[in-house]
This record gives sequence, C-alpha cells and structure tokens, in this order.
Amino acid sequence: MQKKFIYNLALVLLLNLLIKPFYILGIDAEILKQVEINAEGSYGVYFSLLGLTFIGNIFLDLGIINFNTRNIAQHSQLLSKHFSGIFTLRLLLTIVYLIILLLIGLFFNYSDYQLKILTILGFNQILIAFTQYFRSNLAGLLRFKEDSILSVLDRLLLIIICSALLWGGLTNTPFKIEWFIYAQTIAYGITCLLGFLLVLRQTKEFSFKWEFAFSIMILKRSFPFALLILLMAVYYYSDAVMLERIHENGNIESAAYARGYRFFMAANMIGYIFAGLLLPIFSKLIKNNERVDSILILSLKLLLGISVTIGLTGFCFQDEIIHWRYDINDQDLQHSATAFGYLMLSFIAISTTYIFGTVLTAKGALKHLNVLAFFGVIINIVLNFIMIPESGAEGAALASLITQALTALFQVIIAVKLLKLSVIKKDKISFSLFFILSYSVLQIIPFLSCSWIISILITFFALVIISISTGMISIKSILAIINEKSKSQISNN
Repeated sequence: MQKKFIYNLALVLLLNLLIKPFYILGIDAEILKQVEINAEGSYGVYFSLLGLTFIGNIFLDLGIINFNTRNIAQHSQLLSKHFSGIFTLRLLLTIVYLIILLLIGLFFNYSDYQLKILTILGFNQILIAFTQYFRSNLAGLLRFKEDSILSVLDRLLLIIICSALLWGGLTNTPFKIEWFIYAQTIAYGITCLLGFLLVLRQTKEFSFKWEFAFSIMILKRSFPFALLILLMAVYYYSDAVMLERIHENGNIESAAYARGYRFFMAANMIGYIFAGLLLPIFSKLIKNNERVDSILILSLKLLLGISVTIGLTGFCFQDEIIHWRYDINDQDLQHSATAFGYLMLSFIAISTTYIFGTVLTAKGALKHLNVLAFFGVIINIVLNFIMIPESGAEGAALASLITQALTALFQVIIAVKLLKLSVIKKDKISFSLFFILSYSVLQIIPFLSCSWIISILITFFALVIISISTGMISIKSILAIINEKSKSQISNN
C-alpha cells in the first residue's frame, strides 16, 4: 500500500508540475499578450471578473470538500448514502452563488457585457467546484490515479483547444477573450462529466434528494473552514477587482497586474502541493501527541530554499522576464515588471504561510487563523485603497506583499506559542547562512556584465547551490516528507 501511494503521489506531482505551469505561462500568458495587442484592457476586465468569481466561490463549497474527503476516507461505505445528498445540496448552493454574484455585479454597476461575462465565468466556477467535489470522493476512496488525471485534465484540454485557436490557423480573426472563456466552459464541462461518471462507477446509484437535517449537519461542521477560505480568497483575489474598479485606467492596470500574476500563480503551485502533503502528516503527529518540530523545520527549509531561489531570481530580473514573455513597450513594462517583482517576493512570504498555516489547521487553531485572516483582509483592502489610485498595479502588488509578509510573521508567532516549537542550533546556523549568502548574491548581480540570460542562469544556479550547500534543499528531505505522508495516509485508512 505504501509503495502504491508513493507511486500515485509522484504521478500527481509530476502531472501538475508539467502541465499546469505550461498552461499558465504558455497558453494563458500568450492569450493575455495577444488579447491586449488587439483590444487593450479586455484581459484586465476578464481578470477582474475572474477574481470576483473566486471570492464568491466559497458559497459553492462552504467547506464541504474538506469535510467530505475526511469523511469518505474514514467511512468509505457512506459514499452511496452521502453522494446524492451532498450533490443536491451543492446544486442549491450554485443557485445562491449565481444570485450573489449577479447582485455584486449590479452593485458595482457592471455593463451588460460585463454581467454576461461574469455569469459565464460563474458557471465555469460551478463546473470546477463540482469537479473538486468528485475528486474529494475519489481521494477519500484512495483512487489516486483517477484523481490525478482529473486534476490536470481541464488544463490539458485547454492547452489543446487554445493552441488550435492561437496557432492552428483555424481563423484569421484576432484572438478574442470570449474564445478563452468558452474554451474553459468546454474543458471544465468535459472534466466535470468524467468526474461524475468515475464516482458513479463506485457508488452504483444516484438520485436527486435533499435532507434538511443532513445539510445543516454538514454546513455546521464545515463552517470554520468555510470562513477561513472566504477570508483568504478576499485578500488573494481582491487586488484585481479593486484595480479595475477604483483606478482611472482600471482595465489596463488590471492587465498589467495579470502579467506578473501568471508567474506568481505558476510558482504558487509548489506551496499548494506542499500544504496538501503536510496536512495529514501534521494531523497524525498532533493526534498522537508527537512533536512536529522536526518535520516542520524540514519542510520549511525545503520550501524556503525553493521559494527564495525562485522569488529572488524573479525579483532581480523582473524587467527582462516580463519583456521576454510579453514583448511590451517601456511604459507598460514599468508597471507590469515592478508589480511582478513584488509578487515574486510575496511568493516567499506565502510559502511560509503554507507551512505554518497548515500546521495550525492540523492543530485545530481555526479561530486564530480566522482572526488573523480577517485582519489580513482589512489591511489588504485599506492598503489597496491608499496605493491603487496613485500606483495602480504596482500599488496592488506592494499591498499584497505587505499583507502576506505580516500574515506570515504572525502565523509563525502563533504556531511557536501554541505548539511550543523550538529550533536546534544546527538549523539556526543553516537558516542564517542561507539568507546571508543569498543576500550576497543580490549584491553581486549588478556587477555581471554578460547578457541577461547568462546572468539569470548564474543567479539561479548560485542560489540553488547555496540552498543545497546550507542544507535547505536535499533529496533526503523530499523523500522523508513523502514517506511520512504515505505512512500518515495509510494509518488513517
């Protein structure tokens, strides 16, 4: 069983790390580039409306997926009983979601065109939400291979469809943002249908039924998770919405922000995967009253080694990377590149929260996380109102960096206090050497006289060597985390 788990875990990691970054930086970024050339600001409108659908996405879930994954994993025989009931409950939540989304659109005084796009994007989020629900059932049943296929199928289909539209010569008409949105509907719809069929094959039966008491029970259990997800979604995605709404050139600034955000999202996948790996590990250790210090420090060193290497490289070569990918003029470059630089530094802060936020979740410290997330929302919104009118995309990205850094700092403080964490002298030396040497690399970069491509490679590999030599990144650490994950998953089943 452990061997099977590690194999399937490696499969899902490989598929995600191969397909999703290519989709984000290859397809999505190319669409942004072409759409902005032909209709400046149209991608900004799309990006802002998409952010709004993400914020409202909590009403599609309300923490049900977290509850369902644990519940089915522990009691697989309940799949047939719960599948129809939860499916019907989620159908009702989709109606609530669409109503709330349209009311927000009317409140923001969106045009008929914007409301139309918002509705389609909302429908796409519904398809994604149902796919995630189907995946939670498959994950709970340890159907890892099927779950891993579903996790990347929508992106793979989008790569195929959008590649044909971008480079297949199917039309002489310049690429329109609407094509991208409709392509998403097709890809998400196919993936959702396949997910339903895969779960139906396990449950053997399905009917539309709704039980009030059952629904209330599930919503009560999942509410603390739902509140945390909502608050985090607000300060993750409010930047794009506020940019489009309160800046005088909101559409254009939102598109400038999106250019750097594509890279940020590609990098952020690493932290997201780490959180998924670590939650069952921390949960098992805490449940058994065992110390989490060693595995926490191990994972923190590994993720910081990766995030600092990627984040500092992106920050130092922000102009060159954005110009290389989008080939934009100097005025647009300044806004996009500076915003991108701040976002890459945010990636370092967010990576820290993926470690400490996960251990606090495993500890059950949801009250602390919700309070912290609430203040994070307030700080982010206030900073956006101050910075966006003057600095546009740069201001939004800087507001995000400040918010993420403060959130990370306080999560560390809370985790140290609640779990009584301690760091041995060897690890303190490792962290100190890593940050000192990494800072030294930044001081040397301006003196490199070679081409930017050679310079970025030198910088990246210098940071990698520093990470390895100081013990931040090691194959042994990766194998230790995967092995611990497999043992905790097997013991829970």
